[in-house]
Amino acid sequence: MKSKAVRIDRHGGPEELKIVEVEVGDPGPGEIRIRHKAVGLNFIDTYQRSGLYPFAMPLQLGMEASGVVEAVGEGVTHLKAGDRAAYASPPPGSYCELRVMPAKTVCRLPDAISFETGAAMMLKGLTTQYLLRRTLPAEGLQPGDFIVFHAAAGGVGLIACQWAKALGLQLIGTAGTDAKCQLALAHGAAHAINYSKENFAERVKEITGGKGVKVVYDSVGKDTFEGSLACLRPFGLLAVFGNGSGPVAAFNLGLLAKGSYYVTRPTLFTHIATRETTQAMADELFAIVESGAVKIPIDQRYPLEDVQQAHRDLEARKTTGCTILTL
Repeated sequence: MKSKAVRIDRHGGPEELKIVEVEVGDPGPGEIRIRHKAVGLNFIDTYQRSGLYPFAMPLQLGMEASGVVEAVGEGVTHLKAGDRAAYASPPPGSYCELRVMPAKTVCRLPDAISFETGAAMMLKGLTTQYLLRRTLPAEGLQPGDFIVFHAAAGGVGLIACQWAKALGLQLIGTAGTDAKCQLALAHGAAHAINYSKENFAERVKEITGGKGVKVVYDSVGKDTFEGSLACLRPFGLLAVFGNGSGPVAAFNLGLLAKGSYYVTRPTLFTHIATRETTQAMADELFAIVESGAVKIPIDQRYPLEDVQQAHRDLEARKTTGCTILTL
């Protein structure tokens, strides 16, 4: 069977993204073949394209999609042909119409959740789940606690604003424009700081009465690292889960002595390493979306053929919420 797919033959800019036709065979043991209905676009895709996360070439990009299972290989018991399904997992390759892939991180998509929502929510929603529910400060998080979430108007950020509110947390969001700050507030952030106009660390201290926060969730990386540490209260946790401004440089561990701080660099793919964990995390995500407490904002849609422009817009910070590629 033939499928349209997006491939790169070398690392580089968006111009390296090419539409090609690939041959798709039958699933082997532990695999499924899935026909996509929609594909999710994520910042990690740009890292894999640029070479920040290097891969062997040629590389078919994409980490997230939804669709209908066409066939299952030997040993696959949690899915069957005809099931609606969604996933966010390695190996890359979701920018396509049809693919064969490992079944263990693919989940059945509840009937109440559309294919577009399923494609938009898995990577960002599971990321939010492991951050707010599994990446916790030493003292835990209780209703009323303040947390800082950078890039609060992005795809993960807008889900986090809503989920944090549902948990009773006071999320202090940061963003680069007043409009993005308003978006974060509209989605449940308790406070929003425009970091292009204000020193976010000083403002966080003001908001928290000088105490600081138990945890900062930081997907920006290099540009926010020291400011994020300055937001923490003693024994606070800095979770750096992305490199929007570039990777954090080597730093002196002595910086952490100021408050016996903790720093971690978690990844989604460590958390979804097993079938059981993936399903438990997805069940919690599906439940909060079905409850209406978290809505998945799809603010941009691009045809698969416009993938170069989608990457340009993502890297230029022109996007808000979630972005999908349509087929």
